[in-house]
Amino acid sequence: MYDFLKQSTQLMEQAASLGGISPTVLELLSGPGRVTSFRFPLKMDDGSVRIFQAHRACHTDALGPTRDGTRISIDLDAEECKALALVMSIKHAAGRIPAGGGKGGIAADPAELSRNELERLCRAYIRHLRPSGPNIDVPGADIGTDMQCMAWMLDEYEQINGHHAPAAVNDKPVILGGMPGGYEATGAGVFDVFQAAAEQVDFKLEGARIAIQGFGQVGSVAAQSFENAGCKVIAVREANSGVYAAEGLSIQELLNHREQHGSLEGFPGADSITNEALFACDCDVLVPAAVQGVITREVAETIKARILVEAANAPTTLEADEYLLNHGVTIVPDVLANAGSVHLCQMERTQGFSDEYWSSDTIEAERRKRLVRSYHEAVQCADHYGLKSVRLGAWINALKRLEEAIVMRGWC
Repeated sequence: MYDFLKQSTQLMEQAASLGGISPTVLELLSGPGRVTSFRFPLKMDDGSVRIFQAHRACHTDALGPTRDGTRISIDLDAEECKALALVMSIKHAAGRIPAGGGKGGIAADPAELSRNELERLCRAYIRHLRPSGPNIDVPGADIGTDMQCMAWMLDEYEQINGHHAPAAVNDKPVILGGMPGGYEATGAGVFDVFQAAAEQVDFKLEGARIAIQGFGQVGSVAAQSFENAGCKVIAVREANSGVYAAEGLSIQELLNHREQHGSLEGFPGADSITNEALFACDCDVLVPAAVQGVITREVAETIKARILVEAANAPTTLEADEYLLNHGVTIVPDVLANAGSVHLCQMERTQGFSDEYWSSDTIEAERRKRLVRSYHEAVQCADHYGLKSVRLGAWINALKRLEEAIVMRGWC
């Protein structure tokens, strides 16, 4: 079974060793600064009362208040929150964002909840989440939550504290201080970073064949971005269905087909494809945009793509990563590739404190600039240490920034 926390910790230890990070700093960063687990009752629509388990992990606030998503997922546990919070600290530090990593949520199936029950659940979570606030710990959207959930959470926080605090919650609706382009930020950012990587290795986009595993918010937006740039998306797979067409798929027509039929199956002019076949298909760029740990060493041996773009969190095991690098595959790592929404949340926070609102064009240009800068800095770091791995370059950069902040604070 894939152990996300174990792999993240191993990766941090490897980067720390290569980057000469102090053992004391590494020990401090090897676990979360704070983990809160709590249970609360919720009255359901039928009058019954259910008890829900919730968690929040805050990795480190050396660079600034902890921030990031709130999941509502039936399988959520504290260990997953710890791993995700660690990775968020790395994303923030690698992107020069003054924030630490936080992750939390509620163990529940949102599909089983009515709209009223979901609202009460979100509000109850905020009531029980302590400490939190714009300068302490800032929740945002994630799996099972959306901007409406964030609006309820923001309102509950403001009702409790008796004043407006738009920076207390991220991923809000625009009318409440959120950012235009929030839905597209991660998927579009995946393409931004891929484009920077493609230029680095002199890879031509026009006609490039793309295979994407995962067709949700991130995968579908990334697919449209690839298509708009002249690439051919030849394979797409989601949880229960997948399609392949050697001459390319029309992404908008595929989205329309799924909306009408509830599945990708039966899309005209396309054949069905499994996950295994998608990973092994004759493509130029492979984009895992679904779940963790899907590209194992065995899967890596079947991959024909020249570039692997990690739109999902930790889709590649360390063994697979090593194999692919040794076989000349360019890997665009998750902490850079899927950080579009992380940068957007930093802009949203700035808006929340300043009451100055940016145009969509400005937001998009700023997101792209920050993502590309982070990628180039990771490449430069990898080159400095004689590494093939841009992933290790990003982690070393992040750990060095965290170490500098920790030492300057006098913690170590």
